Amino acid sequence: MRRACTAASASRPWATTSSNDGTSVTPELSGIFSNTFANNTIGIAVSASYQDREASFNQAATTSGWRGAYLGSANDWGTLPQNDPQATNRPGPNDVYSPPQNLNYSLNNIKRERINGQAVLQWEPVSNLRATVDYTYSENRIRTDRSELSVWFNFGDVTSSWTDGPVVGPIIYSEEFGPGKDLSFGGAQFASINVNESTGFNLAWSPTDRLDLELDIHSSSAESRPDSIYGSNSVIGMASFDLARQTIDFSHDLPVLNIELAGGGANINPALATTTGTSFRSSYMRTEIDQIRLDGSYALDLGFVKSVDFGVTHTENNVRSAFAVAQRDTWGGAGPPSDVPDDIFHVVSLGDVFDQIDGGNSSSMAPMTLAFDFDRAAQLIDTLYNACGGDGICRTDNYTTDRRTTEESTSAFFQINNEFSIGSMPANLIVGARYEETEITSQALVPVPTGTQWVANNEFGIIFGPNQDFTELTGSYDYFLPSIDFDVSVTDDIILRASYSKTITRPGYDSIQGGQTVNGLFRIDGGNGSQGNPGLLPYESANYDLTAEWYYDEASYFAAGYFRKDVQNFIGTSVIDVPAFNLPTPYGGPRYNAAVAALGGSTDATAIRNYILTNYPDSSDVTGTDSNGNLVGNIFGIPGEDPVLNFRVSVPVNQQEASVDGFEVAWQHMFGDSGFGGIVNYTIVQGDVEFDNTQPASVTQFALVGLSNSANVVAFYDKNGIQARIAYNWRDEFLASTIDPSGTPNNPVYVEPFGQIDLSASYDITEALTVLFEGINVTDEINRSHGRHQNQAEFVTQTGARYAVGLRYSF
Repeated sequence: MRRACTAASASRPWATTSSNDGTSVTPELSGIFSNTFANNTIGIAVSASYQDREASFNQAATTSGWRGAYLGSANDWGTLPQNDPQATNRPGPNDVYSPPQNLNYSLNNIKRERINGQAVLQWEPVSNLRATVDYTYSENRIRTDRSELSVWFNFGDVTSSWTDGPVVGPIIYSEEFGPGKDLSFGGAQFASINVNESTGFNLAWSPTDRLDLELDIHSSSAESRPDSIYGSNSVIGMASFDLARQTIDFSHDLPVLNIELAGGGANINPALATTTGTSFRSSYMRTEIDQIRLDGSYALDLGFVKSVDFGVTHTENNVRSAFAVAQRDTWGGAGPPSDVPDDIFHVVSLGDVFDQIDGGNSSSMAPMTLAFDFDRAAQLIDTLYNACGGDGICRTDNYTTDRRTTEESTSAFFQINNEFSIGSMPANLIVGARYEETEITSQALVPVPTGTQWVANNEFGIIFGPNQDFTELTGSYDYFLPSIDFDVSVTDDIILRASYSKTITRPGYDSIQGGQTVNGLFRIDGGNGSQGNPGLLPYESANYDLTAEWYYDEASYFAAGYFRKDVQNFIGTSVIDVPAFNLPTPYGGPRYNAAVAALGGSTDATAIRNYILTNYPDSSDVTGTDSNGNLVGNIFGIPGEDPVLNFRVSVPVNQQEASVDGFEVAWQHMFGDSGFGGIVNYTIVQGDVEFDNTQPASVTQFALVGLSNSANVVAFYDKNGIQARIAYNWRDEFLASTIDPSGTPNNPVYVEPFGQIDLSASYDITEALTVLFEGINVTDEINRSHGRHQNQAEFVTQTGARYAVGLRYSF
């Protein structure tokens, strides 16, 4: 038995995080104890840690995506009118452009509490037999409180200016409204607890000098559930219905929002604010993995063949994801502004929270938003509107979407390890193969839509009825996966390596889950939905690697390599247009057309809704009036009379094959015995399938995501009890997704180049006492992503720098 050290340690660092609420001081404690007993035949180790963290990030985002990606010749809802006199440098007929659907500013405060613990018991009664039992527990509670300011475009009276083509980006995009347009400043709370447990048993036995056997049995689970009476993802909408014009300047890194209110100016009046819709969502996820593995190694004395390795494994994964929502679609206003006390709000300066981003200090930016206490607002709407049933428990645990997937895999491998010489050069050759077969069973319980309702100017909602029974889909696949590795020591300092292998990467569980679901809200042009595909095949990759390594001095080396991966069965998204569930939509039906005719051809949504709510009471439900005297209520779709609603349903599919190749360079150098050293790494990677930004969103495309060059440079000192390190980590721009945040396919998202500087240092005051320091992103760099054009901002995030200081004591 390997003797464990008799030791224990504890540390208490204080992490100082850039925060919207000011500087936070948060603790961390950790400790470890290990020892051996009974003449070193029994050993134990126990470790535990506790961490409390606070952080903030502020973000601008077009969370509802960008409308399509249209050719300048297109004529659709959201496109610019042909010969538009209010468009400067309007996109040409063959240019591709995208109007913005919304803009959202969010302020996010994060609190995280983490507990980790592990216990290990080991018994070695004789030298050739060792048994180990281990248990690991981790718990992570995360809560994020968010305040938002957002605007939505209806594509009415639009003034705009654009860059040159062929891929066109907006410079200015502005829309003017009549009275009653909402300016939203909602609040959200995300709260979840994640618990992981793992129990393992390992038995290592060497029955002879040549044979080693190892049995490993392992069971683990990971569970995520709501950690709040509001659920895991909760939103309370607030708005003032006095927005007259909204303008966004996209020429900066930060999209700059300018607003004009009906009463003049841009200072939001709390007295005009009212609560709108609410959504209290709960998500439950659990994964259980049970695995048994038997491995062996047999040493041979055959000259060329030195040993063989072999083994079999059986793994069963059970994955469940369930969702519930308690939603009130009163987005047009739940009641008059007088229902909401003014002192529930406090003012936040937008220029202050985006001060590190280009555009954040613009004089034209909206000067403020209103934030509010989420708990107080929830109590208020429960008292006023019975939003939580009157008991303050706003969430529901009645999971209307419940997906369960079982994945069983059995595999076996065999490997031959060879040692020989090429002339005077020692060489190794490892040849092996693995066979795997997998069976997938996916069950799904999803909510059944029974109707639709028009709840606000451009807010349409799905009405859900009783759940359908569980449906079951299956899939299976098997693979033979060979591998070969070779290395030769050309000199004592230089090693050359070459390898080939075939590997598979399984689809994500979100892709192989069954069941078709549709989003609860849809728009004038239809709705979105998704469904899984248990029949997906895994990624299959043929991998080639060549590497040269030169160890020219103690702790100093230089290495360069080439790699290539030929991948089949890439998983992409296919979009099908289907009249899912044959739901009627009020938009474009007889009542809608009668309203347009009565209004002289006007398509003003407020006027049309007032007309229908007044003249068709049998198919609508009036709930009141807003602050401008407009009727508030729901207009229901009529089966057999109104047009059938179309859904764009996203389905994961195996698409085509592609290749990725690149070069890697690594260099580490120590400057003698000075304690100073440096590390440089650089990776160049490229693929043979790229996204074509000049094609409109109507053209389905496949592209490789996540590919980019990367580098890091590290300088360090390690001597005389002092350790210091400064690192610069950089990654070039890459395509993150071909689906935008709203779920619209063929709308790419690119993450822009990002680099940050991190610091760390420690000093051993004594052999037992060490002081620690850490700084992350010390220059306060921002993260930014965009669509086809750089002006099409998707996410712009300011996180701030984070620092930690602490002590570690061992005894």
